[in-house]
Amino acid sequence: MSGSKSASERFRAPTAACAVVGAIRARSTRPTRLMEFCGGHTHAILRFGIPDLLPPTIALRSGPGCPVCVTAAADLDHAIALAQIPNVVLTTFGDMIRVPGSRTSLAQAKAEGADVRVVYSPLDGLQIARQNPGRPVIFLGVGFETTAPMVGSAVLAAEAQGLDNFYVFSTHKLTPPATRAILDSGEAALDGIIGPGHVTTVIGAAAWQFLPDQYRIPVAVAGFEPLDLLCAILALVERVEAGQPAVDNTYVRSVQRDGNPIARQAMAQVFEVIDAQWRGLGVVSQSGLGVRETYARFDAARTFPVRVEPVHELPGCRCGDVLRGVLLPTECELFGKACTPRNPVGPCMVSAEGACAAYHRYAA
Repeated sequence: MSGSKSASERFRAPTAACAVVGAIRARSTRPTRLMEFCGGHTHAILRFGIPDLLPPTIALRSGPGCPVCVTAAADLDHAIALAQIPNVVLTTFGDMIRVPGSRTSLAQAKAEGADVRVVYSPLDGLQIARQNPGRPVIFLGVGFETTAPMVGSAVLAAEAQGLDNFYVFSTHKLTPPATRAILDSGEAALDGIIGPGHVTTVIGAAAWQFLPDQYRIPVAVAGFEPLDLLCAILALVERVEAGQPAVDNTYVRSVQRDGNPIARQAMAQVFEVIDAQWRGLGVVSQSGLGVRETYARFDAARTFPVRVEPVHELPGCRCGDVLRGVLLPTECELFGKACTPRNPVGPCMVSAEGACAAYHRYAA
């Protein structure tokens, strides 16, 4: 074996981390509230104990960067109704299975006879469609700009292969409009944003330029190792203290200014930007992705009209407040009591990127 260190080892170096922490402590003089948009960042921040390293001037808040969590109850109820159509196979990522809808979940629908299957990729859904030519196979598309290109590519592959039984139910969402919605509401009173690393790998660091230009708020795009996050926090502290908001890319090994043009093209070719319902945020203008008319034959919502009952809100669940950054998970009355990872009341306790699940695992 060579003596070179892996990327994770290089970005977990204690000596370097201590130096960055020292710089943060020396530079931070004013109360600074930062939001990490990405649910993966929330888990990494708590897993590595980063809040305990920061000075009391800095407060961290989780944002709406958990795609499973922000999926509106109405969309989940719609997906469950699609799964209950006779002969349909509904495929999706594993996190979605246990998320409670208004009255039931995909897991419960499966237990009652629906053919719901967990897949690792939309291409797995394509394979299932090829293996079952007489059955409609629907892929429940969930996620931000990271997963939407894969789903778009699956639709293009289905067209190229002449598959007529593969469909997509898109609940995909776009991250910059949600950030705008949070800032426009004024509830969270943020001083800076830790930009999502994986999303920005696709959309590019330039996509966040509206934050310093229009909101006078700095953003630092971060990776997922301790040094990544600490360097992003230091960059934000420097910007806040100097009063010079800008976009800093502290994840240069993955993120470029203009992102990934191939992924963006696949996403833009299949999907069009539409208004979308977010859990906790309501309807956010131009924040969702719907299947374009050109590919309407692959759109499950158009092909399979179903009756969806009015949404029944989950009693006592404060997931929406957590997603807006106005409530810490531990401040919810149900946290760790009626709501646990084993028996979740809301999606923030279910998903691997949910803030409540992160706090329960690492900070409770």
